[in-house]
Amino acid sequence: MEHKSCGWAKKPLDIVYHDTEWGVPVHDDKKLFEFLVLDAFQAGLSWSTILNKRENFRKAFDNFDYTKIANYKQDKIDKLLKDEGIIRNKLKIKGTVKNASAFIKVQEEFGTFDKYIWSFTGGKTIINSWREMKEVPATSIESDAMSKDLKKRGFTFVGSTICYAFMQAAGMVNDHLVTCFRYKEVLQ
Repeated sequence: MEHKSCGWAKKPLDIVYHDTEWGVPVHDDKKLFEFLVLDAFQAGLSWSTILNKRENFRKAFDNFDYTKIANYKQDKIDKLLKDEGIIRNKLKIKGTVKNASAFIKVQEEFGTFDKYIWSFTGGKTIINSWREMKEVPATSIESDAMSKDLKKRGFTFVGSTICYAFMQAAGMVNDHLVTCFRYKEVLQ
């Protein structure tokens, strides 16, 4: 029996990501930071591009260790700007360093970033019931609120569209199509 899937996952890495990660609720701060970084770098690019470079990002950014990243100096930023394995965007690289510091401040205030970020959905996954990809929104009331609050806290590259993509990745919303085999699986 063939698995019916969401239409966007066509390339091998996309399919693995869709079938194993996308939409699964994440409550680990390190993983949440990773998604925050990857979604920021994805702005203006395809998710396939990011997935193809994900391991390179992992190596380049110290396995997404936000405490190390928050302390990056100019020499490390210069090294990242020369790293052909990642997206070499100066603003996004500097933004990642800035976001790591802001991330730590949120942890200090709330105990965990997880507790803070999931407050935008009341601590629960928002379950949508889309039938076609064209129904899936780019933003929501929750992503608007998240974006506004993250910006107020000093984060960058956290517009509402990026926040909504982050919510999808981190399982804060279930945007698998109702016809997708993963729709019910991620509800578990």
